[in-house]
Amino acid sequence: MAEYGKILLIAMPAFLLLVVIEKLYGIYKGNDTVPLDDTVSSLSSGMSNVLKDVLGLSIQIVLYETLLDHFSLFTIDNTIVVYFIAFMVIDLYGYWTHRISHKINLFWNEHVIHHSSEEFNLACALRQPVSTIVRFFTILLIPAAVFGVPAEVIATVLPLHLFMQFWYHTRHINKMGFLEYILVTPSHHRVHHAINPEYLDKNLSQIFIFWDFMFGTFQKELDEVPPVYGISRPARTRNPFKINFQHLWIMVKDAWRSEYLMDKITIWFRPTGWRPKGFDEKYPVQKIDDVYDFEKYKPKISKSILYWSIGHLFIVMFFLMDLFARIGELPINEVFVYGIYIFFTIYSLTDLMDQNRWNWLLEVSRTVMVIFIGFWIGDWFGHYLALYFVVTYQAIALLISFQQRKEYSQNTEIVY
Repeated sequence: MAEYGKILLIAMPAFLLLVVIEKLYGIYKGNDTVPLDDTVSSLSSGMSNVLKDVLGLSIQIVLYETLLDHFSLFTIDNTIVVYFIAFMVIDLYGYWTHRISHKINLFWNEHVIHHSSEEFNLACALRQPVSTIVRFFTILLIPAAVFGVPAEVIATVLPLHLFMQFWYHTRHINKMGFLEYILVTPSHHRVHHAINPEYLDKNLSQIFIFWDFMFGTFQKELDEVPPVYGISRPARTRNPFKINFQHLWIMVKDAWRSEYLMDKITIWFRPTGWRPKGFDEKYPVQKIDDVYDFEKYKPKISKSILYWSIGHLFIVMFFLMDLFARIGELPINEVFVYGIYIFFTIYSLTDLMDQNRWNWLLEVSRTVMVIFIGFWIGDWFGHYLALYFVVTYQAIALLISFQQRKEYSQNTEIVY
């Protein structure tokens, strides 16, 4: 937990810097693919995900150490060859977990956040789930266990493998010649994120594209079919927590409403998007029928709220980095209270961007929480002077939320 937090102290600023560079490059080229409001949502999602992981808020059904104990046929040392084997097994494991996430209703709920942006840029690479509470697919690492790959090698390679998937989420890099036959490239991944019928559920590989060639899921990017990004049931929100559980909520309601026990049981493991017969007409869900003719989600938001949201995001990053830097020093109960406050802050920030007129209630609740922390600990988790900063920041957030409520019904400027 603490070790992963230390890695993120370097990774988070690096990813943010690359997002800013992509934004500036797009402006320079006259093709800005990084809208600020969508980017705030993407970064908020990434922060929620890493906070969940660092706090250990997920359960693995099967631990890799257990697989190693039961399936290992060899004992090998930590050499370059071992890391190569681990990387290849993890990449194959990544392909199949990715494919299952696209094909089965229940597991699509864990992956939908990554596809929810109607843009395609480096920031949307950071849209990762907070809804992965139970991890089922460690069992797919059996090949690594058979070869006796040590658990510490897997623990090292897994985050590296994840970080290496960041760079190809961009529209500014065209096809890359012979590398198109070896690696997943931006062109391949643009296809993967598209909702065009020609592109759905294609290019599921994560680092090496040859898995798609081998298993029949490859599709090249076609000049005559420009990719359209998003999900066929649009999220219509900037709030990563709502996006994470929208699909699950539809399944829960469908299972409850269904007359047939078999539908109630099997809906979770049916193909993605499956609903009981007649439910699309009886309980309609918004769906994009024509990918070339639909309105992107663009809530009315004033420039002042947008700029506050960006500043708010940097404050959240400060909180996260402070927590990650001291996670081994703070008592465990303070770590979780700090984490809950950050989750709550991200929820309120993105809820404000959705122009929710009841956002002020969230800010009142956050203010109460700050007061509670101040009286409970006497400072801000070991920082005495920081408590004054947090109280001031919280007061400003509360005032802005009340002001947003007043402006809710006005025809404010739409920011792009």
